[in-house]
Amino acid sequence: MSKVVTFGEILMRITPLGNKKLKQSNQLEYYFGGTEANVAISLSQFGNQTQYITVVSDDFIGSAVKSYLKQLEVDTTSIIELHHPLGLYFLEVGAVMRSSTISYNRAHSAFCHIEPHMVDWDEALHDCQWFHWTGITPALTHNAYLTLKEGLQVAHKKGITISADPAYRKDLWNYGKNAKDILKELIMYSDIFIGGPNEINELLGTHFEYTNEDFIAASKLLLAEYPNIKKVADKTRVSLNANWHKIISRMWTGTEFLETKELEITHIVDRIGTGDAYAAGLIHGLLHYSDLKALEFANASCAIKHTIEGDANLLSEKEVLNIIEGNTSGRIIR
Repeated sequence: MSKVVTFGEILMRITPLGNKKLKQSNQLEYYFGGTEANVAISLSQFGNQTQYITVVSDDFIGSAVKSYLKQLEVDTTSIIELHHPLGLYFLEVGAVMRSSTISYNRAHSAFCHIEPHMVDWDEALHDCQWFHWTGITPALTHNAYLTLKEGLQVAHKKGITISADPAYRKDLWNYGKNAKDILKELIMYSDIFIGGPNEINELLGTHFEYTNEDFIAASKLLLAEYPNIKKVADKTRVSLNANWHKIISRMWTGTEFLETKELEITHIVDRIGTGDAYAAGLIHGLLHYSDLKALEFANASCAIKHTIEGDANLLSEKEVLNIIEGNTSGRIIR
């Protein structure tokens, strides 16, 4: 069993029931989620050993977070509790041509009070095969960046495979540091880059388009700038409306271009966390399969997450493999 460690903030998601706007409803439901938590949960459902490092509030909400993660077989022994509130985000779910909208309340959350000395990275990364991070974490605070950097340095020294999802969100970078400089520094420790031309353009100041030819050219340039990166993987999404999308994935292996078949999602139940499902599927695939099958597994994981309510993909490895094999009719399995 492979051990994967992720690090980042977990949030409480609050949303009106169904497709209502907040001003239409006095009934709300909640889920716990956050990109690195979602990756850990999905990987645990695929049968991997996972450990998630975060900071939660030292109250009944933080306790509920840990219970939720334990229920889904995620190791919570490195989770820190502080006397600050858990971060929140509010979601109004769109429909047809109306987009979903999100508002965050996380500026003074427990996670934003993390300090580097709080995490024992040597212990947390013991017997670890894979460490996953995203660009959301270093965007939150200077100390979150320093804590992540320390973890990456320890993981790199231990020879652990490191995957990076740069996930550039310009509105998060509010503490005076240059996002491009920080991300460039952290990507130097990474082996797998999860992103495409848009993310590479943000890093390198280039202007690649979304064609396969530009994806290959952008990937080659990225590998030339960062020789530690071995593979680049990306998904492309065609949105016909808020409820109907098409997903295709592609990879540059360093020597070869790979691409999956298109998966069409004609009725989206929940789009939140689909990129995290992709990342988890890719990590699981690269740990256990060939490059092409890993890419197919990532694409199918992303597509199937659109049918699961909540932030995390709760499908098993067998259920994802079933999609790869072409069983997409949705017929009842007896």
